[in-house]
Amino acid sequence: MDEKLNNNLKQVGTWKRIAFILIFAIIIGVVRTLLWVVVLLQIATALLTGSPNQNILTFAQKLAAYTYHILLFLTFNTEQIPFPFSDWGVTEDISDQKDLVLK
Repeated sequence: MDEKLNNNLKQVGTWKRIAFILIFAIIIGVVRTLLWVVVLLQIATALLTGSPNQNILTFAQKLAAYTYHILLFLTFNTEQIPFPFSDWGVTEDISDQKDLVLK
């Protein structure tokens, strides 16, 4: 058992993932704040114009997909590292795959 634990602790891939998890924990905090700004902007837009802003809707959808991709990575449901360590298109592709969390 101790030998298996030692082998697990020596795996470079696991330590790299832990480093990425720490980075993305910080990023998700920033994204969460940005999501609240988007919510407040949409509320203001809806109150002033009577309908939500389409540009903000598109941005919010992409931001939600990015959040989803980060959460999948943090919870070990995907091995694909989110943006900025991969292309933005990977995030959009992941958000289309509903079955990833149903493993």
